[in-house]
Amino acid sequence: MRKTLLSACLLIVVASYACNRQNETWIIKENPIITQWATQIDPAKPWDVYPRPAMKRENWMNLNGLWDYTIGVKGADMPTSWEGKILVPYPIESALSGVKRRVNENEVIWYRREFKVPAKWRNQRLILNFEASDWETTVWVNGELVGSHKGGYNPFSMEITKYAEKNKSVELMVSVWDPTDKGTQPRGKQVTRPGGIWYTPTSGIWQTVWLEPVNSSYISSFKVNTSVEEKTLKVSPVVDGETGMILKLTVFENGTIVGTDQKEHGEDLSVEITNPNLWTPDNPALYDLKLELIDGKKTIDAITSIAGIRKISLGKTNDGITRIMLNNEFLFQNGTLDQGFWPDGLYTPPTEDAMIYDLMMLKSMGFNMLRKHVKVENRVFYNWCDRMGLLVWQDMPNGDAHISGSMPDIERGVESDQQYRYELEQLVNSLYNHPSIIIWVPFNEGWGQYKTGEITGFIKSIDSGRLVISASGWTDRGTGDINDIHHYPDPRAPLPEENRAIVLGEYGGLGLAIENHTWEKTNWGYRVMTDVNDLLGKYEQYFTEIRRLSDEGGLSAVVYTQTTDVETETNGLLTYDRKVDKMGSENILKAHLGYLPPFKLSKESVFIDSFYLELKCIDINAVIRYTTDGSEPQITSQVYNNPILITTNTTVNAKAWYNGKMSRNVKFPIIQSDPSPSVDPTPENLKPGLTVSIFEGNFDMLPDFSTLTPADKTISGEITHKHGGKNSLYALVFEGFISIPDDGVYGIVLASDDGSRLFIDRKESITNDGIHGIIEKEEYLPLAKGLHPLRIDFFQRTGGVGLNLYIITPDGKREKIPSGWLFHSTH
Repeated sequence: MRKTLLSACLLIVVASYACNRQNETWIIKENPIITQWATQIDPAKPWDVYPRPAMKRENWMNLNGLWDYTIGVKGADMPTSWEGKILVPYPIESALSGVKRRVNENEVIWYRREFKVPAKWRNQRLILNFEASDWETTVWVNGELVGSHKGGYNPFSMEITKYAEKNKSVELMVSVWDPTDKGTQPRGKQVTRPGGIWYTPTSGIWQTVWLEPVNSSYISSFKVNTSVEEKTLKVSPVVDGETGMILKLTVFENGTIVGTDQKEHGEDLSVEITNPNLWTPDNPALYDLKLELIDGKKTIDAITSIAGIRKISLGKTNDGITRIMLNNEFLFQNGTLDQGFWPDGLYTPPTEDAMIYDLMMLKSMGFNMLRKHVKVENRVFYNWCDRMGLLVWQDMPNGDAHISGSMPDIERGVESDQQYRYELEQLVNSLYNHPSIIIWVPFNEGWGQYKTGEITGFIKSIDSGRLVISASGWTDRGTGDINDIHHYPDPRAPLPEENRAIVLGEYGGLGLAIENHTWEKTNWGYRVMTDVNDLLGKYEQYFTEIRRLSDEGGLSAVVYTQTTDVETETNGLLTYDRKVDKMGSENILKAHLGYLPPFKLSKESVFIDSFYLELKCIDINAVIRYTTDGSEPQITSQVYNNPILITTNTTVNAKAWYNGKMSRNVKFPIIQSDPSPSVDPTPENLKPGLTVSIFEGNFDMLPDFSTLTPADKTISGEITHKHGGKNSLYALVFEGFISIPDDGVYGIVLASDDGSRLFIDRKESITNDGIHGIIEKEEYLPLAKGLHPLRIDFFQRTGGVGLNLYIITPDGKREKIPSGWLFHSTH
């Protein structure tokens, strides 16, 4: 890897909003946060990286840079004047574009630039390539219409030979229309009203635009298929132009030729490799390929590529459980949900080094896989995954209906169905040759899910060599190769199946906001952590359970949410600006390796009279040493043998020693607190159940209910979202008292989708506000026997919905609040 890469990854750069190098017309727009790479962009040649490394030719021209732009009304004539400059390939909504402007479904983005065709390309065909443009792109060259393309994520090309005069200035004009969530096209997590798990949209050109010359006949595409059992590497090329020519394949290993084959066009080329070096995450072995199109003795076209020999399949391990196999052996896959968003570039990473940094950090943390979540990256990204040894589960971006939850498949119109299949087929074909990609995921959590079995078969008809997760989480229809569940925040596993592997496609979501590194002041995670130690301790605890679920429950893989924070989500391993590695990559690596066992508290560390602190290690042979004076334990410190009696505020520090290795220091603050006193309302005024006020409205956050008039009221002994009577656009307020049976420390757990808030004894105890999926938050409170004022606020916008309140009794039992504990006053 390049020497400059590590230094670029580690360099700390002071954020600067003006980048005037070489061109004073481009300025990074003011933004809440930016990455360190934003100030390293050269506006004269941004993303100056060969964009198709798996099919590389020697000659190409990068058309990225400053273009004229303007915003027009959809359907209006071509513009004659321009608003200013935009930096391609950054989306118009991003700070790096120099524009940072939202467009709506009635507007069109217009782009214009000029370029000159090199004289040495005379008498060659000119291919104009767009790596991605969202969504409907129309192209003119020298005022003549060349063509249009619909699709926001896949690369596409247009031949412009007859429109461009050699050696003269060529005018390239592009219009892009993007309806975002007002249309039925695949769009991922882009919405016009970002919030919760939905993010700022990306419109227009957002990947590299480039030009390449080819001869009258050239290799337009090819597919690589390998066989571990047959020890072969096969290439199936497609030629555009005359077909009566010879195709030659040469395969290299570390610069040495290991095989060649040549045949007439129309036949597959095949090379047998006697002792193949198989591709794995620990050994990402790649073979170099050279594919030539030969007319007589003259090479008409030549491309280079890479290939990895590997096999992905299902098989049974010795315990009889069906699991995911790599090269016929079980490899537990541990990955992250990788959203691919950037604070300054949105869908577009600031630079190649920025993009590589995320991958390097995942490798340094001990992950061997990532799930590319409802987004498709540029082809350079997958090339780096190939080279670094990162397995990829590739999602198809969802569209049509943003619907989540367990429900029947939606009905799509003919146009929506055709567009989805077109973009899905383009996705599979454009990334077919990357060995890192092992699984296709057409649907996530029912978002736009339709004809599940048929779509699964459609993918298999294009690519039979990879596995398919028909639907990741919640909406399994029994099809595909894998049963994938989601569970937040703690890990779970479905029951093993005879013919499918089982995986946990999303879990975790542990949230920790880092000051000065957040998108907004209001943030959320599926479970909010108090500090880094709290976060790391919970992560260690979860991965201990994952290890058990794999060994005993048959789990093949897990996906942690997520690589980085994204906008208001603060549940990333890295902050959104990539400037803070929250838990420390070395600590996460140790948790994955399991040789430094984490601690686990027996219960929450709040007590009334006295408290017995029990420390546990994963490995029973580990020696635990602790202190209570604030110092870090040493090899000479007190050995833990029995629970520690605590009678006053104390901080216990503990470490474990095992086989010469020492764990990190873990702090346990133990807090003494008097129980919150009960109230004593007049008994004859108490009635069973809580009062429920029902409000109608389109809320993004919990409103000030004192300013609203309820549409209805009722009494209920159950705390549930169902009192809204519908699936969207309402809010609820529960009020009354909770009856605590005995003095003690009680855990209160509030779970909601969307926002909620809990008051006990008229004090705000839990805040779970904003638009999000089901999030649980808990608080341990010392409560006296008797009645305590209780209030719960809740709102639901659209999509998934849920509201529950649980109690954890002093003996550790967790249950929904019994209806017999809830009362309201008639006065």
